[in-house]
Amino acid sequence: MTEVVGDMAKKSEHPGWKPYKLRDQREAHGLTQEQAGEELRKVAARAKLRGVPAGNPQTISQHELGEVYPGPHYRRAYVLLYGATDVQLGFRDPLPGEQEAAFSLTPMEHTHNGGHVLAVERALTHMAPGAAGVDAVGFQQRVMDAWKRRHTGGDSNSPTLVLVGGYAGTGKTELARFLSELTGWPLLDKDPMSRALVEALLVELGSEPNDRQSELYRSRVRPLEYECLLKAAYANVDCGISTVLTAPFIAEMVDEAWMRRLENRCAARGVTVAPVWVQCDADSMREYIGQRSAARDTWKLQNWSDYMAGLDMELRPVVPHLVVDNRYGTAVSLADRARLALGMVG
Repeated sequence: MTEVVGDMAKKSEHPGWKPYKLRDQREAHGLTQEQAGEELRKVAARAKLRGVPAGNPQTISQHELGEVYPGPHYRRAYVLLYGATDVQLGFRDPLPGEQEAAFSLTPMEHTHNGGHVLAVERALTHMAPGAAGVDAVGFQQRVMDAWKRRHTGGDSNSPTLVLVGGYAGTGKTELARFLSELTGWPLLDKDPMSRALVEALLVELGSEPNDRQSELYRSRVRPLEYECLLKAAYANVDCGISTVLTAPFIAEMVDEAWMRRLENRCAARGVTVAPVWVQCDADSMREYIGQRSAARDTWKLQNWSDYMAGLDMELRPVVPHLVVDNRYGTAVSLADRARLALGMVG
């Protein structure tokens, strides 16, 4: 089909963008633009996406003509509505090595099978080895088994402490939440756990509540945030409870001594540590940071060039780890589809 692109399209800013594919998907589903907008609102509400799109026919038309590139919430909602990947919807080109999932699953008697298992499988295989010798399939299998056995009783695997790290706006919270929902393992998220205390402490020390850039924050407040997070995690570890932790872990995951202390303490209690690093592209990071409208991100957005100049986009943990490639929201979209398939959003 001939590609239709409006005069206002800025495809150079979004490599691989093919707006006509979005229209083809809608027509294949037998929907008018008005009907597509209505269904888009419904699926976004079901999936509990923040910033549920308006989904009016004018916006749908702008997306299909290439006049406006869909924002992150729209892209996630389109993926759910049409049951297609963002590549199939024309939002981007495939990432290097991107392909359909294919790994064996432990047999089980369970109502979640077929498409449900495939949706989970596709989401989990975005956790790839970040270094040589990392057993990515073993970790994927551990999560899959936890999902299945939470319904059938018992788990033959040893407890696992999952650390989901990455820069702001990479999607780590969404992915950590997905793992927690899938396995039933408790989720400990640094920001909601400590934000109120951090803001009060910063004010008490003479700074601003949203300060995350000063030496005062880095040297006197940040260490306490992570100490609280780790103590909460150790409370679970000491009881042999698998747990998902999410925080940037920028300084911690590159500190071999810090990581070894964590691994040694967990190993003494029969708990496996699974570091997961979430990588993303700069444009998507800015997009997601802007969408969440958090006061603590104001400095980042107002000084974006300076902020990005201080980031090492090639940063990776110094110990064996998994990497989730969430460039262009790829992994989060797959997690959305899996959650919807499993009825986790109803």
